[in-house]
Amino acid sequence: MLVTKLEHACLVVEEDGARLVIDPGAFTRPVEVPGVVAVVVTHEHPDHGTAEQVAGILERNPGIPVFGPAGVATALAAVVAVDVVTAGEARTVGPFSLTFHGTRHQLIHSSVPVVDNTGVFVNGVLFHPGDAYIDPGVPVELFATPVGAPWLKIGELMDHLAAVAPRRAVPIHEATLSDIGLAGHTDRIRQVVEPAGEVVSLAPGESLRV
Repeated sequence: MLVTKLEHACLVVEEDGARLVIDPGAFTRPVEVPGVVAVVVTHEHPDHGTAEQVAGILERNPGIPVFGPAGVATALAAVVAVDVVTAGEARTVGPFSLTFHGTRHQLIHSSVPVVDNTGVFVNGVLFHPGDAYIDPGVPVELFATPVGAPWLKIGELMDHLAAVAPRRAVPIHEATLSDIGLAGHTDRIRQVVEPAGEVVSLAPGESLRV
């Protein structure tokens, strides 16, 4: 399975020539890849999914399902009828077995509404949590870990990674950080994940095979 990181929170996962797109948001280049069989949007915030991005993917890949929690269905109603998923549910599309975990976005501030957020586990290998500290409760080969966000405190993230103990972690959700901040947060992630595991930093467009 080939995992390609695009800008911010977006990943493109490829298996047997089929592609799954996760969180094509406003901070990501237009996702213009062929062979897409499904899209997952973990929550309704525009840095994780926009109507423009999803519409563009559907134009190139008509009829494919889009999965997301209830808030995503509302946000994308003008574009597509979202297949609503929540914690404990599963879907299979093409070569991808998807299980869904979590229900709510991490708290940003008491004045900011907490929206639906459901992470996705792909083929029992790759876990993308969206914007929440979610532990899927099973071993994780590759954890796409948010590294910078308005809701994220690096000490809490370190505790979360220690609990999940992934074999490998790839930092995502970096658009809110400077290059210096990204390097510093990535070093803190390495402090927890290594030496038992590995942190793999991917620039937008780079890929990792798992």
